[in-house]
This record gives sequence, C-alpha cells and structure tokens, in this order.
Amino acid sequence: MKKTLCYLLTGVMAAGLLAGCGQKTQTGTENTQPKDTAAGQTEASAQTEEPSQEEASGQQEPGGAVTLTAWHDNDEAMMNALADVVNEALAGDNITLKFEKKSDVSSQIRLYGTDAENGPDMYLFAHDSLGSFAEMGILEPVGNLISAEKEADLIPMTIEAATYKGEQYLMPVYYETVLFMYNKALWEGEVPSTTDELYDYMEAHTDTAAGTYALVNQHSNTYNVAPFINGFGGYVIDKDGNPGLNAQETKDAITYNKKFAMLQADGDYNTVTALFNEGKAAAIIGGPWLVSGIKEAGIDLGIKALTDFTLPDGNPMIPYSGVQCIGVLKYAAENKKEAVEKVLEVLAGTEAGVTLAKGFNCAPANSRAYDDPDVASNEMILAMKKSAEKAVPMPNIPEMSVMWGPAESLLAAVNKSGEDVDTAAEKYQKEALTAIQDKQEGAFAYFLKYPAGEGRPEHQTEGKRKK
Repeated sequence: MKKTLCYLLTGVMAAGLLAGCGQKTQTGTENTQPKDTAAGQTEASAQTEEPSQEEASGQQEPGGAVTLTAWHDNDEAMMNALADVVNEALAGDNITLKFEKKSDVSSQIRLYGTDAENGPDMYLFAHDSLGSFAEMGILEPVGNLISAEKEADLIPMTIEAATYKGEQYLMPVYYETVLFMYNKALWEGEVPSTTDELYDYMEAHTDTAAGTYALVNQHSNTYNVAPFINGFGGYVIDKDGNPGLNAQETKDAITYNKKFAMLQADGDYNTVTALFNEGKAAAIIGGPWLVSGIKEAGIDLGIKALTDFTLPDGNPMIPYSGVQCIGVLKYAAENKKEAVEKVLEVLAGTEAGVTLAKGFNCAPANSRAYDDPDVASNEMILAMKKSAEKAVPMPNIPEMSVMWGPAESLLAAVNKSGEDVDTAAEKYQKEALTAIQDKQEGAFAYFLKYPAGEGRPEHQTEGKRKK
C-alpha cells in the first residue's frame, strides 16, 4: 500500500538521460553535461512554469482543426524539424503538432498532467520517468492508440524502455548510448577489442604528471560506469526495486573499473570534455551530446561501440540506453484520440527517424530508417544501433530516482577516496535501502495528510496561478 501511494505522490524523478541528440540530461551527482536538471531533485526545489492561455489544450471539434501541444526540453531546431514532418504528413487531416520547450519537464508534467486546460496533450522525454507517471495514472498506454503493426519496425530495446509492468505506455522516437570516441590524429594503431588490451594501451600512453591521457571517462558517474557493471552481471537496482550495490558482480565491476580510473583524470564532466577537446586525451567515453564541441575543436573523430569491447569474463561491455519517447496524457487521449493516433503513426514512421538522424545525429527508434544511405553511412549512429542490440535501458521504475546518489557516492568512495570496495558497498547499499524506505514513508504520510487531494501544495500553486 505504502509503495503504491509513494508512486502516486512521488516527486520529480531522475531526469531522463537524454534531453536531445545534442544535449544530455544529468543522471546523478556528477554532471554528464552542464545542465540544471538533476536526478532525484526534490519536490521542494521543483520550479513551476505557468502556461499561458495560448498553451491551453482545447476540446476536439468534429471536422474542425486540431492542434496538439507537446512539451519537451530538447534542441528547438530539432523539435521544429520533427513537427514539420508531422504537420506536412497530416496537413490534409487539419491536424497540427506544436512542440513547446519547458525547463524541468518531469516536474511540469507531474504538476500539470491532469490539467486539461493548461497542460500539454503529449510530451517528449526520456523513458526513465515512466514508472512515476504510470503510477500517478496520468498516461494513456500507447497500445490503446497505435497498433502493433504500426510499431513493427521499432527496435525491440526501445519498446522495452517504453514498457512498465507489462504495459507499453510510451512511443519511442530515438535513443542514445555512450560510446568509445577517439581522436584519429592521436590514437596510435588499431583500437583494441578487449578491455584488458585497452588498459595495456592506457598504461603505455598515459602520463598523469604531464596531464596527458590515453582515455578519459567520468569514472565515478553511474551512467558512465554502467557498461562495466552491466557487463559483469551486476546491477544498480533490479526490476523489483532492490538495490544491487553490494552484489558480488557489482563489486567486481567497480574493482575492475578502479584500475582504469587510476589512469584517468578527476572524472567530472567539464574536466574530461576539456581534456579531449584540447587534445590532451586521445579518447573519451561519451555520447552525441559531445559532438558540437568536438567539431568546434576540429578533431577528426573516430567511433567504436562499447559493446565491441570484451571484458575479462568474456562478456561485452553493456551500456545503459536512454530512449526519448512520446507520452500521451489521458485527457488528450479521451478528447483528441483520432488526432493523437495519427500523430503517433507519423512519429513511429521512417521519415521522422531519417529526419532526426540526418539533421541531428539521433539514432532512430525505427529500424527502417537505417536503410537510408546517409543514415547508413553515419558512423556514430551505426555504433549506437550496434550498442542497442545489447544495451540495457535505464531502469524506469520510480525507485531509481533515489539510486543515483548512493551509487555515485560508492564509486567516488572507491575511486577518489581509496575506500575498500566491500566496506563501501555495504555502506551505500544500506543508504540506498534507507532512501527508498524514506521515500515511500514520506509519500505515505503526505497522502494521509491530503487524502482527497484538496489542499495539496501543487493544487494551491495551481489555484494561485488561475486567479
């Protein structure tokens, strides 16, 4: 009971991994890129944006023009290009899709997810917020809006990411993973095929005293270390919400990652990005959000999928994937169902995927988009597609929102403070369990205080806005 109520009332979830092909949201205490949205951000810190009357979602009139509003926090040029695909395809149906940029989309959806007047009809956001929204009951499962036939070309991994408790709530659009990215002018010889060979190369080509490195990585960031953890068979949290920080496989992965960390820089986003862009590191583990800076630096970039590296246990490195999906609010599905269905069909199609890939280096969820010659020749997109065959979608259960902190504290304790892996793992496993319990009990008390919903702080905020 407490657990269910927790989900109904949970605060802002960990920001989705991906804010767009050219920018990436923060996933924990260490930035994966400089962005204000933080994983596990508390309800008290969530800032609301007051939609104007122009943003209000109206009722669908039979035979009349229909406008669907979708909130996002991505690159606006990319969203405009995606809207153009939809609007051109549906011009004859008198249906218009309008994307509107919002900061901190997850908190905005939580606050306005049942507000038909001021909320959006849909949103585009990373899949890891799904569990919270599904438990709140604000989403219409897309299985009720688009047929399996229309989704037949979507990559299975993206469907998995869009599914919660056996129900597909979201419609995948594109995805991202971290990759091995190297400077062709600095890397000597072939890129190794095993992580042990990679480590040997790092030993021979790293001079920490001189500040030059073979490979840099955010070695104490959970998302960037996940390829080791998943590859060793470990886990941050399982599908039932049980933390795995003290699992032997997780500890083995962290121990193995530590020796790489000792040959890398401090590990924060700005440091490792600057080292690579300034030519002081030959390679970096990162994603498409780094490309603009790399291009500005004039680097001849090479790409390799992390899944092409074999770990000592014989398994490949297995990164997390972040899938950007469309979510449909219940009131939009009830009042604008036909328009929503047609928009989803276009977004699931090949043209939308090709547009995102060719213009913005996004890896499309639609597998047929890769048949386009330009997409098929994009080294980065093909590397992400290869990774998608083995990548693990970031957990989309609500408990994950409190796991980034303990997990990254564990990595920092081992890599930066030199603490014993076993001791630190037990410490932060207990911290994770406490955080999950506190979250559940806090939400339960909140529900008891406002059993009928009247007087809840979010409703009071809404009331002030409408006056």
